Order: sequence, then C-alpha cells, then structure tokens
Amino acid sequence: MTRSVSLPLSEIELRVSRSSGPGGQHAQKSSTRVEAIFEVESSEALSEVQKRRVLAKAGPVIAALAVPRRRVPTSPGPQARERRLEEKRRRARTKALRRAPDAD
Repeated sequence: MTRSVSLPLSEIELRVSRSSGPGGQHAQKSSTRVEAIFEVESSEALSEVQKRRVLAKAGPVIAALAVPRRRVPTSPGPQARERRLEEKRRRARTKALRRAPDAD
C-alpha cells in the first residue's frame, strides 16, 4: 500500500472465476477473472486509525479485478478492408439517389 504499510499475503484472499461479457470459446471456458479481497476490519497489519480511514473512503471489503491485458495493435486484413470499401460504395450510391435531379 505505502512504504510504511505492507500487507501480508495471508490477509489477501484471491478468487478466480470465469469472466463475464463477450469473448470466444477460450474466454468463456477459462478462469481469467481474478479478485483480490482484503478485509479491512480483521486486518492485523493496519492500525485502528488506518482502518477507520480506509473504511471511511472505501468500505469494509476492498476488491479489485486484475489489470486487463494490453491490446496488441493489428492492421485490418484484406477481406475487412474490402468489406469496408464496399459498404462505403453502397452508402454513396444510396446518398446519390437522394439528390435532386440536375436542372438544365
């Protein structure tokens, strides 16, 4: 937490589970969600003053999820590029049909 306060690992409970939300087969089958739970009131590492301060700011139980993996930037493939351009052509044709005819 700080230089003067260190929490023993025995006071932190780790739980793993399947994460919710979108994802492929791997994300739905793997336990990739991690919760770290620290019970402030039963901690022996914190003084009473520190406990009151944490309880006032965060509550009796502190839980945090694991930091998500950084996304590796990739470029779109040829099929995705062609799909995007085709959609732009289709949209342009639709808008062209909405225009008023040229007055000669």
